[in-house]
Amino acid sequence: MLTLVPDAIEHYAQAHSTAAWVGLLERLRAETVAKTTMPQMQVGSAVGQLLGLLVKLVAPRHAVEIGTFTGCSGLHIGAAMTHGRLVTIDINPDTTAIARRYFAEAGLQAKIDTRLGAALDVLDALRSERAGEPLDFVFIDADKGGYAAYWDAVVPDVRSGGLICVDNVLWSGRVLDPQSDDDHAIVRFNAKVAADPRVEQVMLTVRDGLTLARKL
Repeated sequence: MLTLVPDAIEHYAQAHSTAAWVGLLERLRAETVAKTTMPQMQVGSAVGQLLGLLVKLVAPRHAVEIGTFTGCSGLHIGAAMTHGRLVTIDINPDTTAIARRYFAEAGLQAKIDTRLGAALDVLDALRSERAGEPLDFVFIDADKGGYAAYWDAVVPDVRSGGLICVDNVLWSGRVLDPQSDDDHAIVRFNAKVAADPRVEQVMLTVRDGLTLARKL
């Protein structure tokens, strides 16, 4: 996806940010490029580090990630959790297998539960498993046409003060001139979040756009 700031500024910001899992993430990024058809789906370093910092601030017991891909964001989220568990959901067994290997190498097996299946079905199952306990942290980074449905599924389950993060909300700038179905889906989703009285939100221009929404 498009980086919305010059590369030199991006590199400068990265150099002045706390690094985590440097060697492991470099290998994961290389494997993602070599073995997947859309390696750009992997979150950027800045987004991963921001997610980790937010998780440390929220201190979630129940965290959910919709869209595992090869595990970059899951590594940052799982490593930042001091208690509880991250459940990460995807429908692709091949990319999920890569993620599982890196979660194991990082020693995060006890913190991260990878689930294969349709996200809405898995979310229904998790609701029963939690037995009434709310979600504390959610990261949405999956098929763009599903964003609105995922939002509707998780917002009622998030506790007051909990956080929902959504990636790719600027969609390489195509939100300003939507053409494809995915373009229009992101535009509609952004309008939906902006009008939702259950949350307060800020849309950041980091990387491809990241919305942070706090449940009221």
